[in-house]
Amino acid sequence: MKSENNDDNKNAESRVQVSAGGARRTAARQKNAGSRTRQYRGGSKNRQDKPFRPTAKKTAAGGAVKNSRNTQKPAKTGGRPSGRKTGRRTTSKLKIIPLGGLEQIGMNITAFEYGDSIVVVDCGLSFPEDDMLGIDLVIPDVTYLKENISKVKGFVITHGHEDHIGALPYVLKEINVPIYATKLTLGLIRNKLKEHNLMRSTKLKEVKHGQVINLGDFAVEFIKTNHSIQDASALAIYSPVGIVIHTGDFKVDYTPVFGDAIDLQRFAEIGKKGVLALMCESTNAERPGFTMSERTVGHVFDNLFNEYRTSRIIIATFASNVDRVQQIINTAYRFGRKVAVEGRSMVNVISVASELGYLQIPENTLIEIDQVKNYPDDKVVLITTGSQGESMAALSRMAANIHKKITIKPNDTIIFSSNPIPGNEKAVSKVINELSMKGAKVIFQDVHVSGHACQEEIKLIYTLVHPKYAIPVHGEYKHLKAQAGIAQELGIQKENIFILRSGNVLELNEEKAGVTGQVAAGAILVDGLGIGDVGNVVLRDRQHLAEDGIMIVVVALDSISGQIASGPDLVSRGFVYVKESDALMDEARDLMENVMEGCVSRGCTDWGRIKTAIKDNLGDFIWKKTKRRPMILPIIMEV
Repeated sequence: MKSENNDDNKNAESRVQVSAGGARRTAARQKNAGSRTRQYRGGSKNRQDKPFRPTAKKTAAGGAVKNSRNTQKPAKTGGRPSGRKTGRRTTSKLKIIPLGGLEQIGMNITAFEYGDSIVVVDCGLSFPEDDMLGIDLVIPDVTYLKENISKVKGFVITHGHEDHIGALPYVLKEINVPIYATKLTLGLIRNKLKEHNLMRSTKLKEVKHGQVINLGDFAVEFIKTNHSIQDASALAIYSPVGIVIHTGDFKVDYTPVFGDAIDLQRFAEIGKKGVLALMCESTNAERPGFTMSERTVGHVFDNLFNEYRTSRIIIATFASNVDRVQQIINTAYRFGRKVAVEGRSMVNVISVASELGYLQIPENTLIEIDQVKNYPDDKVVLITTGSQGESMAALSRMAANIHKKITIKPNDTIIFSSNPIPGNEKAVSKVINELSMKGAKVIFQDVHVSGHACQEEIKLIYTLVHPKYAIPVHGEYKHLKAQAGIAQELGIQKENIFILRSGNVLELNEEKAGVTGQVAAGAILVDGLGIGDVGNVVLRDRQHLAEDGIMIVVVALDSISGQIASGPDLVSRGFVYVKESDALMDEARDLMENVMEGCVSRGCTDWGRIKTAIKDNLGDFIWKKTKRRPMILPIIMEV
């Protein structure tokens, strides 16, 4: 069977060559290929042939999909996407435009553009930094996509994590194009769209691993990978100038809890055809070795459940890690414990995963959170959110004694089945301390494995794919730099490795590649129902208010005479406690009376000048007295 597939591939490539220019030109190119052959440690790769491009047929659902594993045939001349001229070597270039995800772990979104077609991979959010006061979410700036809306063919999603799907409900309101994703990923997206009332207006297309979708000048193949959420995919993006492989978030897990292992064979098959560029995730690029299998965590749970048989067990983990939840449920069932789930996101994900068949829950195992009190401590397990110390997450509320249904007991065993995301260490430590102060046993070590590839797994993908260009993605600069070093070690030339920034326009084809421009990119802040109405100026004001507070000066002027009718009155918020600062406030009030009398005596009626005088004089006074600079807000009324 294997040899038959190889023969088919060889025949397919031969037919593509003939259609592109005839047998004579093909023979000539093959004869001269040696001068343009790229060398790798594992051998050489001839890149003269046109890239393999699978065809796709319309399904009953209307999506253009076809199983590429069973039908690896070249696209016929008549079946190629519009805009591609057959029989000629294209001189156009593919544009790769990351709009987020390259300065941080989060907010992943990348546009691929060729001719009149744009395909967007992922559309994620990030969570606010500590200095983004009051901000709920951060989503990418998609101005470039809005400006080229006629070209956008669809969103192609690698997996169902928030940093890859979270921005979709906000972006779809302005860029309403179809979404293509695997079953579980689509289920999680569907949940989000329901909350935003976007289900009726959005087209959702389910794709299976091994299938190909046609999107304008592009064809996109979904490849099975492993991650900390099921149904994760890598993407083979077929363009007229070559194949780009986007790994998505992945690791090489030979013994996954659910489903099959990563399809390394397919990576190798595509690598043999010639890959133009590899966009590989970089999260763990600094870590040597391999990432442990998810199954190892199950053995740890067994040991902990056995050790703490008499305790009520509370486990905090990521809501999206369905495999982790499955292992907790399996262990609880073996030890005769009931399972309760707490936390909105945890309940939502488990509900979707179980409905779609990705989570197997034994009968009579799951109970409502209200029923926990009806069972002895040694017969119950709680799976909860809050592993990252989020202030409003269920575990944080338990630790702070503000949870309505669960109170931490001295006999409780609390397991953190996660590692803190960089920047969350302080919040996690605070929650651990609060739980420990209540007498609970907190276990933090050896109960988590990463869902991201370490160095040896990244090397494996590079070795299988043999890309001409390396484009590290998904990570902070240090992570991208680490992967660039790996690529160099594997023989990829330094000038063929591109560490991009969000907004960079990378243009490439078989002959050359380079950054040729910049598009609008950055962060759009979401505050409540407001999207983008909070900018740097507002954030600066919020920081100012948080650091030094505010002083409000209220004065009323007679509309006829221009004399002071009442005031000035001073109101302080977040600056000093007025009752303990009478002398300071009296001095400030006397100063404001003098300033206002001076303005009136000079006949100054310009409110702008009066406000400036109030700000300058009061600001200087407070700085001399306190070495602080509160925000000063003058309010002038006319009576």
